[in-house]
Amino acid sequence: MDSSWFDEQSAQSLKRILPRLEREFKESLDSAGWDGFVNRVHTHFPRLFELCYRLYGQQYDFFFHLESIVRVAAQGWADRPDELKALDAMREADPQWFQSRNMVGAMCYVDLFAGEIKELAQKIPYLKELGITYLHVMPVYKCPEGDNDGGYAVSSYRETNPSLGTMNDLKSLATEMRRHGISLVLDFVFNHTSDEHEWAQKALAGDSGYQRYFRMLPDRTLPDAYETHIRAVFPDEHPGCFTYRSKIRKWVWTTFHNYQWDLNYENPEVLQRMAEEMLYLANLGVEIIRMDAVAFIWKKLGTDCENLPQAHMVIRAFNAIVKMAAPASLFKSEAIVHPDEVPKYVDEDECALSYNPQLMALLWEGLATRSVSFLRHAMQKRFQTPKNCAWVNYVRSHDDIGWTFSNEDAAEIGVSGFDHRRFLTQFYTGRFDSTFARGLPFQEDLVGDSTRVSGTTASLCGLEQALELQDEEQIELSIRRILLLHGIILTIGGIPLFYLGDEIGTLNDYEYQLDPAKDGDSRWVHRSQFDWSKAEIRTDRKSVEGRIFNGMLRLIQVRQRNLAFARSDTEIIDTGNDHIFGYFRQSDEQNVLVLANFVERAESLYASRLRLFGLGKTVTDVVSGQTIKATQTLELEPYQFMVLLGVR
Repeated sequence: MDSSWFDEQSAQSLKRILPRLEREFKESLDSAGWDGFVNRVHTHFPRLFELCYRLYGQQYDFFFHLESIVRVAAQGWADRPDELKALDAMREADPQWFQSRNMVGAMCYVDLFAGEIKELAQKIPYLKELGITYLHVMPVYKCPEGDNDGGYAVSSYRETNPSLGTMNDLKSLATEMRRHGISLVLDFVFNHTSDEHEWAQKALAGDSGYQRYFRMLPDRTLPDAYETHIRAVFPDEHPGCFTYRSKIRKWVWTTFHNYQWDLNYENPEVLQRMAEEMLYLANLGVEIIRMDAVAFIWKKLGTDCENLPQAHMVIRAFNAIVKMAAPASLFKSEAIVHPDEVPKYVDEDECALSYNPQLMALLWEGLATRSVSFLRHAMQKRFQTPKNCAWVNYVRSHDDIGWTFSNEDAAEIGVSGFDHRRFLTQFYTGRFDSTFARGLPFQEDLVGDSTRVSGTTASLCGLEQALELQDEEQIELSIRRILLLHGIILTIGGIPLFYLGDEIGTLNDYEYQLDPAKDGDSRWVHRSQFDWSKAEIRTDRKSVEGRIFNGMLRLIQVRQRNLAFARSDTEIIDTGNDHIFGYFRQSDEQNVLVLANFVERAESLYASRLRLFGLGKTVTDVVSGQTIKATQTLELEPYQFMVLLGVR
């Protein structure tokens, strides 16, 4: 079917749908509000129609479900607070607002950082001191007690975990943050619910309608056929992707933990009901919606059930719905998959933002190998994004570190991907001679190369070991490593994202092993309680905490004060030295050259190389504030991070 057929069919469908919606909703909206909604429907409905037709067009009740989905958007717009509608207008007038150099992100667990949602609002001055304008609050939804995958097993999208507060508290937090220029980011866990969710409970009670919300099979015939091609995500917990529930005598699809039931998006009612939950979150004031586990949401026999075309269609359908009803909200994809697959989610009609797991993994790879050849090679191939999109760049997150680089890339630079992953895991878990890192294995694979690594930034950068040895030289080098990594994510292009606690050098916390609910999941080693006593000495520039915090502040100021770091292009370059990573940031107002030395000794670049990059003999490093004359060579100190401007 060509585009003209879809255009004609979508136009005819709108002629039937809009009059009915007008009778339902126009009275609850003023004429301007209704007209604005209708204009957005005309813009985005053709895309929604085609996506839904490709997903569900063969079902006899397709048009009923299509109208129901548009009705969800209309209801979402009718329920949207006026303050958020004003934000919609501002964001529509500046669709690249998130590419501002003032965008600096942070993430935290409410309970670990502040205690409760109300108390998190009291931490806004600390966030503003850091220059934070984007805060990802880890899942706060109602979830099972005990095992809940850190909140990612959602029992209700409209209730909070009672220990954290209420939905009204969350709404108040979003409002207060917005008034301070901070965008709230929340997870939309849409691949699965917990087995305590109302829908799952009704399915367990035998309701056939709700059983179709999930993927339930009567015997092992199809599970065995599917698992021929599917990898087990958490093999330590259960092999394959199915869990048997004796109460209903069925096998339930559980990609992750056995208490997380995958939703069945082949049922259009699931798309509709989840759209309602998504718009509920948007109307609380969630400005950036983190789309969790995007790769897994569609299943097809004979495939690995990851990154299927229909998964992209589902996300794009959600995108069209949110652009009709809450256009200020953006999607951010969490696609921790092969580097060639990640960019496929990055599109203004899908996810305008996306984590950059390849950059994260290769930054750590560069520290371990003291070479930037792999990092440079991969970034030259894949760093660019479409104009209205951006990477979210991070050093650490709440999750483990997976070595998500391409085996093909590795081969192109003469490296075995299998052997290199095993080396990196050994290096960062303290099993390699002369390593500076202290980390733990996660989901250890003794045969293959899929083991991941847990640990805080500071411990993985050598600070834990250096403090134990009371070695001031090693302490200084570990601090430089921390600042080097954060300097890159702040300046390379996109939104930098800090894991709160890294700015004060939080170390691994091994006490999680004393908690039966956490023991066995090494990720809790870097999910520790935020130490406010350490934060209180952040102004002491002689303390380790103060040296890291003030170094971070300086790097953030460099980002925010230089025009080259706003809506500009990034060009990854070959510096001529495999220990020094380099890139240009180029805008109409300003161009800068960024250099980062990945080794614990001084390194240099030939001055002639700088001329090739368009710089003269005299340059200013805006990080150190020094003016440098490079007649023969430019010297970089151990782990030095530079942002160079030419001096005219």
